[in-house]
Amino acid sequence: MSFPKPLADIAPNTLAFESTPLVKPTGFREYDARWWFGHPGSPKPPELNLMGVQALGLGLGTLIHRLGVKREIVTGHDFRGYSSSIKMALVSGLMAAGCKVHDIGLAMSPMAYFAQFALDVPAVAMVTASHNDNGWTGVKMGAQRPVTFGPDEMGQLRDIVLAGDFEMAPGGSYHFVADFPARYAADLATRSKIKRKLKVVCACGNGTAGAFAPAILEALGVEVVPLDTVLDHSFPRYNPNPEDLHMLHAMADAVKEHKADLALGFDGDGDRCGVVDNHGDEIFADKIGALLARDLARVHGPSTFVVDVKSTGLFMTDPELKRLGATTVYWKTGHSYIKRRVKELNALAGFEKSGHFFFNAPVGRGYDDGLVTAIAVLDMLDRNPQKSMADLYASLPRTWGSPTMAPHCADEVKYGIVDKVVQIFKDKQAKGEPVADSAIVDLVTVNGVRVTTSDGTWGLVRASSNKPELVVVVESPVSEARMRDMFKAIDQVLRTFPEVGAYNQTI
Repeated sequence: MSFPKPLADIAPNTLAFESTPLVKPTGFREYDARWWFGHPGSPKPPELNLMGVQALGLGLGTLIHRLGVKREIVTGHDFRGYSSSIKMALVSGLMAAGCKVHDIGLAMSPMAYFAQFALDVPAVAMVTASHNDNGWTGVKMGAQRPVTFGPDEMGQLRDIVLAGDFEMAPGGSYHFVADFPARYAADLATRSKIKRKLKVVCACGNGTAGAFAPAILEALGVEVVPLDTVLDHSFPRYNPNPEDLHMLHAMADAVKEHKADLALGFDGDGDRCGVVDNHGDEIFADKIGALLARDLARVHGPSTFVVDVKSTGLFMTDPELKRLGATTVYWKTGHSYIKRRVKELNALAGFEKSGHFFFNAPVGRGYDDGLVTAIAVLDMLDRNPQKSMADLYASLPRTWGSPTMAPHCADEVKYGIVDKVVQIFKDKQAKGEPVADSAIVDLVTVNGVRVTTSDGTWGLVRASSNKPELVVVVESPVSEARMRDMFKAIDQVLRTFPEVGAYNQTI
């Protein structure tokens, strides 16, 4: 038995396109896969065809076997018009590799992760492009619950698929799991109700979460105001992304219109959650993480938390977290990295600035789930009945932070530039040289360099994992002026490299 070796470029509407797998190598990212599949009328050529998806399934089944994992896998798909077709092409490849496939149907990504536990299945392949525009597709994969693939596994998968290094095997089978969303909803809602009377805007951006999130929140006992919950993969209002200002502004308007206690916004595949308070002010995810860390440490005692290097310095400096005995580890940006580190350290929770939150037992099972995050926020409000969301936010020490700034830097050179920037700051620390007129007290170099000075002001430079850009973030607990001082210091270093171009935005 054999299967054709994939090609990286095939013209549509040709015999080759219908008889040869198309898989563009760039679709294999650091911790998931993402390709432009296209839609009728799109001028952009596709990066993947259905035979290419079959090849991906064959490659994934081959990799699962080589990792020593039982060839049994959960799959599901988001609501895009072509996602079901892509999933079934993936299933055919998995079955050809000898995998027993459990199909949970239309689902959010955390439903597929939950199914690994509920069905006692080791591997997962969730077909979703999250919040990407219509025309995109992708797969989130894992073979060791609750973690998903990182760069090593994605690199192995890429090499298997592109080389056509498949291992076909007998014994593949397909099983559709009926009514699985109800099982997921029951797992979240079979608990004590929220005692506090709360009105909650549930914003879904016309993404997959719209089919499930409002009913789950209602089952918890809160009054739900649905916002953009009708499934529409053209995303007519805004991108279903809780970092997107258009979505946050729509949530804020709904809070004010309905006099709601807060808004909870879910991304396209339901694994992220964003928050807008009762005044209509967005609270960025790292600050929500700091509030939840306080709340969880009060309930569960001194705890370890993992946060990504873009997140606020409050995890280290907040007096209340110090009083509660909380310990924080800064780690690489990316949901797969944070998820894996939370498991390795047996941390209580992990928080990523993009809104991916991970809760270990007894709160969760270690994977990112926007509904579990939403429930944690509601529980926090329930435990503080006299305080609004805005009150809780105001209880955090103030910091002055920048948006995520992204100077252009070609993919071919960006990692090398970051390595040189890391060395520059290491040399400064070794020589006792100040940064922004203040002594360096800490360097975190797990993902680029995060330099912190004696007054708590910090700055980050790292390479973007999926764009030809660097990532620059600065924050100060002292003043806006100190934040700007740190930006100037980092910008002066970056300006010594002609390969670094203009910023997408600045301060």
